[in-house]
Amino acid sequence: MSQSPSPNGPGPAAASPRTLANDLDRTGFYPRLVADVVDDALDGSVPLAHLVHLETHFERAEVRRHVTVLALTDDLLVVTHVDEAPLESDAQRTTAQVSTESVPLAQVATVVLSYVFTEPAAYQPGDPVREVTLSIAWSGGQRLDLLPATCGDPNCDADHGYTGSMAQEDLVLRISSEADGPEAVTAAKHFARLLRAANAASPAGLPPLAPGASAPLTRPHVAGFGGRAERGHRGRQ
Repeated sequence: MSQSPSPNGPGPAAASPRTLANDLDRTGFYPRLVADVVDDALDGSVPLAHLVHLETHFERAEVRRHVTVLALTDDLLVVTHVDEAPLESDAQRTTAQVSTESVPLAQVATVVLSYVFTEPAAYQPGDPVREVTLSIAWSGGQRLDLLPATCGDPNCDADHGYTGSMAQEDLVLRISSEADGPEAVTAAKHFARLLRAANAASPAGLPPLAPGASAPLTRPHVAGFGGRAERGHRGRQ
């Protein structure tokens, strides 16, 4: 998240605040379009916290990008997802496919944050997290992963049926310090904590935000914003 200006001059501590507008611009992914869509989905509400996650996938010779924006208000979790894809009638042109969902905080069932650490045997307090996976469920939808069951005997060819796990999730975001940067991992952890607290509390009892954790969606004059694991939006990979 943002840090206070350094008295010794410019440096990492002098980075600009992690506002929603700034994070949308940092992605370079149609920031004006995404900003307008998020603004419309918020419907006048001021976001108390946000998380912006951009991912790039390669499909054969094509590069596909998509961005997910989570915005936390007094009583809602607003989820916006934007995909880009070639126009069916003209592959040289691009389309943006947008979906938004407003989830009442009381409807959020689970907020799961999974961690990956490197060299756990040598772990020391304060060691960085290699990656986190943020899973949020609210609609009751479940994902079922099945694998052939075994008895442990490598020579056994009997049919032991299937075994698997069932996970409740509507959205899964995987944030890596290598791919997205350590700040992105920190931002995901901070957003998860705020979402958990907001989900457990009444709107009037929301905890205070850390300085610079978020700011209202404004429209300063910046380039591309005139005057937002394995990845999953609704379980997509």
